[in-house]
Amino acid sequence: MDAPRRVTAVLGPTNTGKTHHAIERMLAHRTGVIGLPLRLLAREVYDRIVARVGPSVVALVTGEERIVPDRTQYWVCTTEAMPLDIGADFVAVDEIQLCADPERGHVFTDRLLRARGLNETLFLGSDTMRGAIAGLVPHVTFLKRERMSTLRYAGSKKISRMPARSAIVGFSVENVYAIAELIRRQKGGCAVVMGALSPRTRNAQVAMYQNGDVDYLVATDAIGMGLNLDIKHAAFAATSKFDGRRMRPLYPQELAQIAGRAGRHTEDGTFGVTGEARPFDEDLVEAIETHRFAPVRKLHWRNESLDFGSAERLIRSLEEPTSNEWLTRARDADDLLALKALAALPEVQDRLTEPKRVRLLWDVCRIPDFRSSSGAEHTTLLARIFEFLVGRGIGGGRIPSDWLAKAIQRIDKTEGDIETLSRRLAHIRTWTYVTQRKNWVEDETHWREETRAVEDRLSDALHAALTQRFVDRRTSVLLRRLKQKEILVAEVNDKGEVTVEGEYAGRLEGFRFRQDASATADAARTLAQAAIQALKPEFHLRADRFYNAPDTELDFTEQGGLMWGTTAVGKLVKGAEPLKPAVEAFVDEEAGPEVAEKVRRRLQHFIDRKVAAQFEPLLAMSRDEGLTGLARGFAFRLTEAMGVLPRDQVAAEVKELDQEARASLRKHGVRFGQFTIFLPALLKPAPTRLRLVLWSLWNGLQEFPESPPPGLVTIPNVAEVPKSHYTLAGYHPAGSRAIRIDMLERLADILRQKDSRAGFEATPDMLSITGMTLEQFADLMAGLGYKGERGERPKVKAAETPKEPEISEEAAAAIAAGVPIPEEVSILAPEPAPEPEAAPEMEVFYTFTWAPKPRHQRPERSERGPRPERREGDRPRGDRPKGDRPQGDRPKHHAKGDRPQAKGGKPPREDRQKSFEARPPRNEKPIDPDNPFAALLALKGKV
Repeated sequence: MDAPRRVTAVLGPTNTGKTHHAIERMLAHRTGVIGLPLRLLAREVYDRIVARVGPSVVALVTGEERIVPDRTQYWVCTTEAMPLDIGADFVAVDEIQLCADPERGHVFTDRLLRARGLNETLFLGSDTMRGAIAGLVPHVTFLKRERMSTLRYAGSKKISRMPARSAIVGFSVENVYAIAELIRRQKGGCAVVMGALSPRTRNAQVAMYQNGDVDYLVATDAIGMGLNLDIKHAAFAATSKFDGRRMRPLYPQELAQIAGRAGRHTEDGTFGVTGEARPFDEDLVEAIETHRFAPVRKLHWRNESLDFGSAERLIRSLEEPTSNEWLTRARDADDLLALKALAALPEVQDRLTEPKRVRLLWDVCRIPDFRSSSGAEHTTLLARIFEFLVGRGIGGGRIPSDWLAKAIQRIDKTEGDIETLSRRLAHIRTWTYVTQRKNWVEDETHWREETRAVEDRLSDALHAALTQRFVDRRTSVLLRRLKQKEILVAEVNDKGEVTVEGEYAGRLEGFRFRQDASATADAARTLAQAAIQALKPEFHLRADRFYNAPDTELDFTEQGGLMWGTTAVGKLVKGAEPLKPAVEAFVDEEAGPEVAEKVRRRLQHFIDRKVAAQFEPLLAMSRDEGLTGLARGFAFRLTEAMGVLPRDQVAAEVKELDQEARASLRKHGVRFGQFTIFLPALLKPAPTRLRLVLWSLWNGLQEFPESPPPGLVTIPNVAEVPKSHYTLAGYHPAGSRAIRIDMLERLADILRQKDSRAGFEATPDMLSITGMTLEQFADLMAGLGYKGERGERPKVKAAETPKEPEISEEAAAAIAAGVPIPEEVSILAPEPAPEPEAAPEMEVFYTFTWAPKPRHQRPERSERGPRPERREGDRPRGDRPKGDRPQGDRPKHHAKGDRPQAKGGKPPREDRQKSFEARPPRNEKPIDPDNPFAALLALKGKV
């Protein structure tokens, strides 16, 4: 009789084929039951058995899933859901070492003591259970299995250096997500496996890893329980976990269980640490590598003989101690804590009138808290369910369908982030568990299908969210293709977008490949390698098209960039001369030197022609061999300044130029203005824009000044902007505005005709030239050295046109009737009464006089001696511009003794008392060549 009911303990480390052996033994019997520690593992074993014998004879029973065909022969269950009273020929319990687990150990201990097959019983687990099994199970046979491959310690590795086909293990959801995000950035992506995932989500994530879509797996300790995965290296990101009560370090055998997932069948594996986890010491490493651990001394146990006479008796029976030396009473589990909380509620106590209701209460308390909610919230839900189930009879009630429908409807939403979807999955798992209980809901089949459908939808949505967040699809596809030694296919569309194997890789901008910035470091090299192979012929085609493109398709920016349409293809750099810039082409090295040289030559041709066209008058003047002497030197200065020179910088050179030299320069368009020497043709927008770029290049500026918008006569004068920038842009700063150079010279021509000492007012021509209001013009004149005195006066109105006399109404009526006008009738209408005179309208005017600022600070009177008495007619001194001698409105000179009386009523010089003083002879100033009366002044003293 003992042989048919033999009990065997198959013990050994991971990767010894224990689970496979149990499946083979079960299928050798007519009926069988196998209990597994995780519903994820149960689903995996169920799929394997279904693939062998078909789904019609295989049942899957877990807390949230129940598939039981009518002709069931083989039961695949979680350990808690194992049926013990069906009389199966074969019974197996996997991971039996969990008898020592503080949270679930009492369940596995109960199966070790009571679960038996009619013909054969197998207990699968670690060799640390040998002594406990021998002490508790009589007539047991031990079968030791050795690991199929070698497990070695690899030390500490950074995640960025983690080898492919690695599993990184964390012990909290937050830790797992943080590691997964880091791997996505550095390695392209990973799969995520946690015990809280639904089987559907977990299977989809595992399939993604097994298929090679990703090379990394981030998981909790759920992978330590028998999941068969292709893992070569297991890395611990932490070595402590929360066991439901407190944070504690993992036991050596727990570390070995997880590390043992590395290596499959005969392939060797490695394990180590990463992140902030401390390296293992030598003793721990040796224990894991040799699979030698301290034997289990105590198994957690809870009394299985329960007393349902009352809630108090049930609690006492659950807390009953044991005297067995191998057993220790398990700590209060969640179901016992829920029972104590519910039994203390008055509304629950009132309903516990029969043992059946006490048993029903115990069944309700065993609903797992999938939501990990607060104890009070979970207790409230259990109390409501118990109230529904008690109903009016003894356990004959049901959960109302409309109430259940509303609860499920609130959960059935697939939008949201990972945390939201995970929370909804936890909620639906509660209702999935409830609908699996017999006689708890109406139409059990409907609600089981409904909750399963909702869980499937949420599972798919969670898988999609996990994949979107933690997997770079593009990188994973490329890495899989490379691993399979396939040639990557790359394409370039009309918009310059580059795709590799259909995945966007970047953009071809001109002759440079801009790789997609979102690519990970590992994928970046793969993308670049594949893209460049496709771009090599494209580079040559583009170079030919660019070389033959007309100049109208090319342009330069105000910061020195060279554009082909809207694409940057190069930049200007400093050349040998200001008007001979060089170019630097933007071409990738992978395009080759031939493409780079072709692009560079085309850009150099473009900018050379652009300079030649825009600065043609200046270049012609520099090449004119007819210019000699001072004229040639001045032409060089003007060429060096790119056609615009402030007069005050070359005042000495200008004075040295004779009329012949000036005439030769004027032939080339040079204008000697009062403020600036310039070529008017170079003040146009296009030459100005190019001049600013070339000058900035030559002077090594990091940021180039931009040219003003075309058509503006004046622009703001910003104090931070150097005056030289305004000059190069063709403007002269004066006051709060800067005026265009050519317009300033036109204004200067008008000002020469005014008496700047006696004062003059602004004319409409002045305002029209500048485009300013009177107040703005006054500010401009102040910047030019003029003093403006503001005044007001009555505005002169235009003379009114005399009105025709009006005919009186009586005369008009007689004329209309065609009769003579009676003599007593007045022909003219009476004069209207005069309107009262209104206050005269005032207008503002300015009187401008030449009042330049002194060139230097005058010495104090005590230092320079007594001031000589100023004689009548002495001219005030100042910085009046050359040629600014009043000519037009000034009174003409009269012969000596015939000078008219001066303004203000002063008598002529002859009528005043003569005074005599000693003063040095007045220095003769050189004649200003720009003075329009230069020729007449030269004859002074000769006639």
